[in-house]
Amino acid sequence: MGILERNSRNIDNRCWNPGIKAFPVKNVYTAGVAGQRFFEELKENGKIYGSKCEKCGLTYVPARIYCEKCFDHLLEKDWVDVGIEGTIYSYTLVCKTKSGGPKEKPSIMAAIRIADGLLIHRLGDCREEELEIGRPVKAEFKPKQDRTGSIEDIMHFKPL
Repeated sequence: MGILERNSRNIDNRCWNPGIKAFPVKNVYTAGVAGQRFFEELKENGKIYGSKCEKCGLTYVPARIYCEKCFDHLLEKDWVDVGIEGTIYSYTLVCKTKSGGPKEKPSIMAAIRIADGLLIHRLGDCREEELEIGRPVKAEFKPKQDRTGSIEDIMHFKPL
């Protein structure tokens, strides 16, 4: 089951029986109301959406259903297309694989500031010496037919 799919039957949600030796994971993580729309826009339209609080003026990326500053409920009308450009807020070089061995070529991970939020993602089409905090970047999306409704629909962010 993908992140954009929902359980339609209550029986699909199970609980753990402490009498058995293994923990059978039967529940599925769902994106929730805000995440659902965020990932659908990535998949279907290649757009990054946020939610803007009219009271505080903050624009959350990824979108939220309430303002974390004033706790105001953010409605459908509060959703805004924030564009596909942002700036590098922070970055790091990843020099080891998941198993701890050295990578052939380091990859670059960054916190990308878009509106008032941050997305953690890869940087691509750049060299380490080109990077600096505050540098503008742009999202590069997978072709539409290859998108699945996840953050991986963005291949990487590319410096401008």
